[in-house]
Amino acid sequence: MDFEYSPKVKEMQAKLLAFFDQHIYPNEKRFAEEIDANRRAGNAWIPTRVIEELKPLAREAGLWNLFLPRSPRAPQGLSNLEYATLCEIMGRVPWSAEVFNCAAPDTGNMETLERYASEELKDQWLEPLLAGEIRSAFLMTEPAVASSDATNIECRIERDGDHYVINGTKWWSSGAGDPRCKVYIVMGKTDPEAGRHEQQSMIVVPADTPGITIKRFLPVFGYDDAPHGHMEIELKNVRVPASNILLGEGRGFEIAQGRLGPGRIHHCMRSIGVAERALELLCKRALSRVAFGKPVSAQGVTQERIAEARCEIEMARLLTLKAAYMMDTVGNKVAKAEIAMIKVVAPNVALKVIDWAIQVHGAAGVSSDFPLASWWAHQRTLRLADGPDEVHRNAIAKLELAKHMNVNPDTIKMPVARGF
Repeated sequence: MDFEYSPKVKEMQAKLLAFFDQHIYPNEKRFAEEIDANRRAGNAWIPTRVIEELKPLAREAGLWNLFLPRSPRAPQGLSNLEYATLCEIMGRVPWSAEVFNCAAPDTGNMETLERYASEELKDQWLEPLLAGEIRSAFLMTEPAVASSDATNIECRIERDGDHYVINGTKWWSSGAGDPRCKVYIVMGKTDPEAGRHEQQSMIVVPADTPGITIKRFLPVFGYDDAPHGHMEIELKNVRVPASNILLGEGRGFEIAQGRLGPGRIHHCMRSIGVAERALELLCKRALSRVAFGKPVSAQGVTQERIAEARCEIEMARLLTLKAAYMMDTVGNKVAKAEIAMIKVVAPNVALKVIDWAIQVHGAAGVSSDFPLASWWAHQRTLRLADGPDEVHRNAIAKLELAKHMNVNPDTIKMPVARGF
């Protein structure tokens, strides 16, 4: 494996870093102030002006839709390995990905539509998503069942003539709080009597369809994640055209496996970025403070943690790059163990580094004067999002055991788990 980035990627790295220096870092405070002002005014879900102002600049710089490989509708899309380093940079400021139209869950939904939707659905929904004109949500997780096992899903999608009728309740529907969210991709059961992995289907549902009710928003450790938001949504006799089904009945589990692979690794790429930023803040704070007669940076425990943080970040980055490389060269199915491993490793490394940075900042670390507390809350959710650690560890163990048994690893189903 060649560890050197191509000239194209190096050029884009430099361009993206320059964009951050010029437009992202200087606007971090403004972004927070806009959100706070909207919240005080009684509507935290108003989109921020700063992101809308920066989007055209990102498009002009050629930093747009970089996440989507091999799409004629987004020719600027990069391979997973090429995108990895750029996605890491975006992870340094969590809200920045939207500036480049590379934010979840839109990225996963756009990949799903590109891979599995009809041309009519692509024209209707993928094109405005690629243009950054609308946003979307993915409705899979449910409150009444353990959604870490997607076969438990109870939401019903039933055929009625030229339509499907949807009934069920979803939650942790990320992005559904945004008023620009115009379309959902919903996973539910079309045939409860079919095989365990053939019962589920996915269907495209316009967000303004009658019968849809946003019941409440769900804060995470007290953070509402506005204007993005995680919502609980009730679907009651929601009717959509039969042509909105993706691939056909019983293909939902298959689609979910295709959708969540890239989504998981994107999360991990951004986790590396936020871990790097946390380590930077840790070092700067340690160098600027004195405790017990010497700089905090000279304390043995601080130096030990800095060293361990650097080691773990580098290991996580290498595993992420390996997973991305394998996804590009041998496909998601063959790379399933690497995808599962990095999904466990990256958020845990980021959490550890952020936690150490909080310790060095003292009480300030858990305040809103620094971004560390909100970063920690977000990374903690990633140990549940797109499947909890335990599910991925279980899959990794099965693949490892298969090497020593008369078992074809291709027969081992990887989890379609989405705790968030």
